[in-house]
Amino acid sequence: MSTPTITASPAHSKMDTKTITSIAMLTGVSVIIAWMSKLMPPVMFLDFDFKHVAVCIGGFTFGPMAAAIIGVLSSFIEMITFSHTGPWGFLMNALATCSFCCTASWFYKRNHTQKGAVIGLSAGLVFMVAVMLLWNYLITPLYMTGASGELVSRETVAAMLPTLFLPFNLAKGGMNMAATLLLYKPVVTALRKSGLVPPSQASESKKFSLGFLLFSLALLATFVTYALVLAKVI
Repeated sequence: MSTPTITASPAHSKMDTKTITSIAMLTGVSVIIAWMSKLMPPVMFLDFDFKHVAVCIGGFTFGPMAAAIIGVLSSFIEMITFSHTGPWGFLMNALATCSFCCTASWFYKRNHTQKGAVIGLSAGLVFMVAVMLLWNYLITPLYMTGASGELVSRETVAAMLPTLFLPFNLAKGGMNMAATLLLYKPVVTALRKSGLVPPSQASESKKFSLGFLLFSLALLATFVTYALVLAKVI
C-alpha cells in the first residue's frame, strides 16, 4: 500500500514567505528610522523617533502579532547595535512600541476605515502613555543616574512623571500617530503593487480625502512643534 503524500499549497507557502519578507523589511526600516532619529535633539536621555510608523504599518497590514514581532525585534537590534541603554533600554523601547502599535492594530483590525485608524492610533497613544508612566516609575530608578553618578530615588522619578515623561510620551506618540495616518495608505499601496502584500479583502475606502490629509498634516505639525518646544529647540 502506497504512503499518502501531503503537498503544501503553493499559494499558502508563497503568502507565508511574502509575509515574512514584509515583516523583516519593516523591521529593518524601523531600525533605520530609529538610528536616523538620533539626529533629533533628545529631551534629557529620551529620544524622539518615528519608528512606530513602520511598526504600525506592519500591524495594520498583518495584525497585532506582526506589530509585536517587529517591535521586539527592532528594539533588540537597536540594543546590540547603536543604542547605549542596554537591557533596560530594550525593555522600555519594546514596551513603548508594542503598547502603542499593538493597541492601534487591534482596533484597526476590527474597523478598516480612516475613522478606525484614528480611533486605533488614539487608543494606542493613550495606552502607551499610561503604560510608560507606570514602567518609568517602576524601572527608571534602577538605571537612571543623577549628576553625582548615583541612582536617582523613586521619589525623584515620581516628580518627573508629569513634567518630563508624560509630555515626552505624548509628543512622541502624537508624532507617530500623525505620520502613520499620512503614510500608511501610500506605503501599503506600494507594497500591494510590488506583490509583498495581498490585495485588501476589507471594505476600506480607497479615497485619501483632502480633509483627512489636512487633518493629518495639522496633527503632525502640532506634535512636532510640541516636541521641539520640549527639546528647547524653539
